[in-house]
Amino acid sequence: MLSVLLIDDEPALLEVLKLFSERSREMSVHTTQSATEALKLLPEKKFDAIIVDYDMPELNGIEFLKILRSEGDTTPVIIFTGVGHERTAIEAINNGANFFLQKGEDPQAQFRELVTMVKTAVERTYTGKNLGTYKRIILDLINFSSDPSFAIDREGKVVAWNVSMEQLTGVKASDMIDKGDYIYAESFYGIRRKMLVNLIFETNEEIKRQNYMIVSRVDKGPIIAVTKGLKKDGTDWTIWTKAMPVYDGQGNFIAAVGTLRDVTATFKDVVIRDETELAAAHIAEAASPQTPKKAPGMFDKIFGKTSSHYKDGVLLMQEKKYPEAIAAFDKALEIDDKLPQVWNDRGLCHREMGDNISALKSLLKAVELAPENPELLFNLGETLEMIGVLYMSNKYLESAIQTFKMVANQMPNNASVWNHIGICYKEMGQGDESKFYFDRSRDIHLWKKDTPIVPKRDELL
Repeated sequence: MLSVLLIDDEPALLEVLKLFSERSREMSVHTTQSATEALKLLPEKKFDAIIVDYDMPELNGIEFLKILRSEGDTTPVIIFTGVGHERTAIEAINNGANFFLQKGEDPQAQFRELVTMVKTAVERTYTGKNLGTYKRIILDLINFSSDPSFAIDREGKVVAWNVSMEQLTGVKASDMIDKGDYIYAESFYGIRRKMLVNLIFETNEEIKRQNYMIVSRVDKGPIIAVTKGLKKDGTDWTIWTKAMPVYDGQGNFIAAVGTLRDVTATFKDVVIRDETELAAAHIAEAASPQTPKKAPGMFDKIFGKTSSHYKDGVLLMQEKKYPEAIAAFDKALEIDDKLPQVWNDRGLCHREMGDNISALKSLLKAVELAPENPELLFNLGETLEMIGVLYMSNKYLESAIQTFKMVANQMPNNASVWNHIGICYKEMGQGDESKFYFDRSRDIHLWKKDTPIVPKRDELL
C-alpha cells in the first residue's frame, strides 16, 4: 500500500479523500491542513507521494514545492488545483511537480485519477523520466487550459492542440499534431512564419522585427505580445498571444507553450506599436533641456489662443499626426489646464500611439473635470478594457465595466457600450453575464434605436 501525504485547507475534502483511500486499500493517506504543518512533519515521516492543493493561505502549493525541491527532497508531488490556467500548470512542472490535477465535482472519479497519478509518479521515480513522458505531461497541461493553447517540442513540431484552439482556428488537433515547419502559423496569418512560441529565446528587437508589440517579458517566464493576423476568410484580426518555455526536472528546455486570443473587438483600429519604445521616447523627452514655460497671460485667453491650439490639435489628430497633435493640446493646457475635452483628445492620441498608460492618465484627468460626460467616460472605459485584455487583469476589466455602466445609465440605447460590457465579461470568463449584454446590444440594433456618441471634435470639424 502506498503512503501519501495530502495537504489541503478544506477539511471536508480531506475527509472524503481519506475515506475513499481507506475503502480502496490502495493508498494510506495522512492529511494536513497547511503546507507549513506538512514541512514540520516531513523530517519525521517519509511518504511515497505528496498531493498538495495549489491555493492555500500562508504558503501555496508551488511555494511548498519550491522549498521541498530546494532541500533535495525528490518525493513525487501532485499539484491539486481549482485554478484553471495553464500558467499554474507550467509553473508546477518547471518547479519539479510530477503531475497536476484540476479539482472537479465528482470526488470518487477524482480519487481514482489521483490513485493513477500517484502510482505513475512513484513508478517514474524508480525508472526515470524520458522525453515521451514529458510530452504526455505537456499534452495534459494544454488540455487543462480553457484558453486556446498549443505546444511545440524542441524540433518545432506540434505536440498539443486543445479543444479551445480547435474552436478558434477551425483546425482539428488530429490534423495538427506532429506537424512542423511553421504550418500552425497558417491558421493565424495565412502564411507559414515564426510565431511567438518560436521566438521565446530571441531578443526584444527580433520579436519587434516580427511585427509584435511586446507588452511584458519575464526572464525564463512568459512573453506577452500583440500582433495583427489574417483569418482564413481574408479579414484582419488582432491577436493577443502569450508564450513560455517548459523545462524538465534538470532544467533542460523541452517545449514551448503558446496561448492566443482574438482581441479584435477590443483593439479595433489601434495601431500595433511597441510601448517600450514610446516609454523610452517620453523619458528622453522629459530628460532633454526644456524651454522655460511662460506663465499664461490674460491676453492669451482673450484672443482665443486656447481655442486655436485645440483646433490645431484636432486637425493634426485627423491626419494621424499624433505626436504633433499632443504638442498642440499641451499648448492649450498650458493656458488652461481645466479643459476636459482637451485632456480627452490628448489621451486618445496617446492610445493611438500604443501608449495606454499615458492615455489612461489623460483620460482620468478628463473624467475628473467632467465626471458626467458620457463621451469621456466611454473613452476611459475603452482604455481600461484594452489594458485589462493586454495584461489579463480582471482589476482593469472590472473598472472598465463600472465605467461603461455609468455611460449606459445615461445612454441606455447606445449599442456599443452594451457590447463593450459583454466583451469585458467574456474576457473575465463570465459567459452568462456576457451573453446578456451582447443580446442587449443586438436588440438595440434590431430595433434601430442605437444612439451613438458623437465626439465633440467631430462637431468642431
